[in-house]
Amino acid sequence: MTGEELRINVEKALDEIRPFLQSDGGDISLLSIEDDKLVRVQLEGACVGCSVNQMTLKSGVEMTIKKYAPQIEHVINVEA
Repeated sequence: MTGEELRINVEKALDEIRPFLQSDGGDISLLSIEDDKLVRVQLEGACVGCSVNQMTLKSGVEMTIKKYAPQIEHVINVEA
C-alpha cells in the first residue's frame, strides 16, 4: 500500500467514525501518518474535554483505522 493509499484508507476510517463523534458534539482530524505505523489525530469539540476520550480513541478510532489499514500500530491524540 502506497503512502497515498494509506492516507485514503485512514480518512475512510475517520469518515466511518466521524458521525458518532459529531452526534455527541465532537469531531476528529487527521494530522499525520508517520512511518506507515503511527497515526496522529486531534479530537475536537466536545471530545476534547470528554472523560472517556481515551477509551473512544482506543476502542473506536484505533480499531476502525486498523480495519482499513492493518499495518497501523498506534493512534495518538495530539491535544490542541
